[in-house]
Parts: sequence; structure tokens; C-alpha cells
Amino acid sequence: MTGRRRVAVTGIGAVTPIGTGRDGLWAGLRREKSAVATLTRFDPAMWRSHTAAEVNDFHAGDYLDAKKSKRLDRFGAFSVAAASMAMDDARLDLAKEDRERVGAMMGSALGGIRFAEDQLMVFLTEGSKSVDPSLALNVFGGAASCNIAIELGAMGPNSTNAMSCASGTIAIGDAFRCIRDDYADVMFAGAAEAPLAQLCFGAFSIIRAMSTRNDDPATASRPFDKDRDGFVMGEGAAVLILEELERAMARGAHIYAEIIGFGSSNDAHHMTAPRPDGSQAARSMRLALKDAGIAPSEIAYVNAHGSSTPLNDPTETSAIKQVFAAHAPKLQVSGTKGYYGHALGASGAIELAITALALDRKWLPPTINHHAPADGCDLDYIPNVGRDADVEFALSNSFGFGGINAAVALKRHDGV
Repeated sequence: MTGRRRVAVTGIGAVTPIGTGRDGLWAGLRREKSAVATLTRFDPAMWRSHTAAEVNDFHAGDYLDAKKSKRLDRFGAFSVAAASMAMDDARLDLAKEDRERVGAMMGSALGGIRFAEDQLMVFLTEGSKSVDPSLALNVFGGAASCNIAIELGAMGPNSTNAMSCASGTIAIGDAFRCIRDDYADVMFAGAAEAPLAQLCFGAFSIIRAMSTRNDDPATASRPFDKDRDGFVMGEGAAVLILEELERAMARGAHIYAEIIGFGSSNDAHHMTAPRPDGSQAARSMRLALKDAGIAPSEIAYVNAHGSSTPLNDPTETSAIKQVFAAHAPKLQVSGTKGYYGHALGASGAIELAITALALDRKWLPPTINHHAPADGCDLDYIPNVGRDADVEFALSNSFGFGGINAAVALKRHDGV
């Protein structure tokens, strides 16, 4: 690792069902309550699943001027709002930066699909002249990173990946590499997702991926629990400011954590089901640890993908045990999607924000709705009540459709 630059997290912006902004997200975690409820965005009665985690306190006009808030769809507005919050949190003045050394890496599984679905209905009912002319500019996934670049003036490396539920983790891993390898000094890194549209929601219900615990929405998302029956769709965004460590320290920035390693792999097995032996999920974790230059025994906390699906949770548990072996029972593991559902590509970014805050504030969020462990799920999942803990090294996992696996290793900043 000689010559590699160190990478700090200096800003956090979030739009989530449990709270907006860094402090809103943290307050939501400390409440230890789920934001999942019966879906209100449209009538879900035609589908098997009726629950979702909606963001109810977001107003684009709070972050964009009137013209831009009309031009951007919800997905694009989430992206820019989270980036703006992260920039403010980092106390970063881009007017004083070399804009060509400031970039944006984002992720989104579905991009502007909600807006596209809405405009299709307009087209079918009112004709082509009524279609919003911004459709072509909002529907593609790259609108996330490009709108951040345009709004904030970031001229450096720019990309938005669409690698399903690992998108946010991959975006942050790629941004980490940009800074570590001296392609940029500052990166906006994260993901955004706004998938709560009738057909998009229904598509996941049709393949029976989502929970049907419609009579008790708040307990529908229950990672690693024996009564889990599928994920709960959510929406939201998170953006981290990643910054070269020495310059961050020189300007007196608050450093939440350091990103120290990234690993990814593919199951090469199935579009929706994980590889049963968990070997490639395990490999992504091993690669992140190797990249970080630390031993498995040094990790004390894992923020798990924990999707609350019958296949993912035991497979992830198996993968963790393969990597950590005799150390696995000593790990503290959270599956935090019980709070805010599964925001698809944005989940990994939200969970990395949570992990950075957990290291900084020395409190580990629980796996809520965890009452009895599922078969094959026998780790310490921090059930229902959070835990004070001074953790030095942590890992955050994301796994997605298409067999995508990604893991990021973090380190508590020790001031040097």
C-alpha cells in the first residue's frame, strides 16, 4: 500500500424514511422504530405486497430553486439534496477548490423509473404533447451524478452505476479508489432511489420477493428473523463526502471515519438467487479486507446487507462465517433495513453512512424486529436494542440481483 493516499469521510447527507440529513438519520436510528407502513403513494391492492418505507418529509424546494425543483424528478432531487447536505456538513467551499479534482460517483438500480412510469400514463391518457419534456433528461441513471456535477460544479471523475442493490456500495468503493490513487481530491459518493411507482413496485411483488405481512407493516422487514418473508421496498438517498485525509485534517474537517478497503465479485449463478454456498459474497469481503491490509480478527462490527429475504440472510451469514471463521461469534452484526426498508441501489450508501456514524459516535444500531433467529442465522445480530461500543474497524456489505457482491471496510479515525 506504499504511496496510496488515505481517504476520509468528512460529510454525510441523507434522505431516508427515518430522517433527513445526518442528524435526522441518526435520530431515526436512536428511536429504534421502523418507518415501514402501508403504502400511500398509490393503491397497492392489486399486488400481494402492500407495505413500503416512504420518505414523507422531503421537499425539493428546500434544496433547489423553484425552476430546478420542477425540472428534476424525485430521484434527481434526492441526489442533489443529499449531495448538498453532505457538502454543507463537510463545510466544503467548492469556490476554493480545483473543480477538476472534485468528482461524483453515484449508484441507482432503477434511476428515474418512477418518473418514466408517470409520464407513460400521461402519454397514454393525454397524448404526446402532454409528456414532460424533461423525461429524456431524468430517466437515465447517470442523471444522479451529472445533476450533482452541474448543480455543484464538480468537474472531476463522474459516473453512475446501476449494479442493483450493490450500486451505492460500488459507487463509494469506486470514489475511494479515485482519491486513493490520486485521480481526485474530493468525491461526492453515494446513491439515490425513488422506485415507489405502481408497475415497478408490482414487478417485485410478482416475483414474490417482497413481504406480504400487510397486517403489521412495522414488523414486515425483519432481517435474520425466522418469520421473515421478503424485503420491504423503500426509497431514499445518501451521499458521503470522501476527501484525501491530509488535506481534510489541514482544513480542520470533522472526520467520521476512514474508508480503507473495497472488494467486489459476482456469483455468476442466477439473476435473483444468491450462490447457495456464499463463496463469492465471502470473496468480496476478503478482497475488502485485503485491500485494507487488515486481518478478519480486527473487524468488530459488520453492517450486513440483511435484506430480510429467505435466501439472502442465511447465505450472508454463511459467507460471514467463511471469512471470519473462529472470530465470527465475536462479531457484532446489524441488519438495519428493518428501520427503512430496502431502498434498492441506495441501501448500501445509507448503510455506509450509518456505519461511519456508528464508528464516530460509538453506538451500534440494532437489528429491529429480530425476535427468534432463522435457521442458519446464528450470529450476534444486536437484536432490537442498540449497543454502546468503541469499534476501530467495521465492514459494510451489499449484495444484489445479478449476483453482485460488494463490501467496504472502514476505520475509526484516531486523529493521526
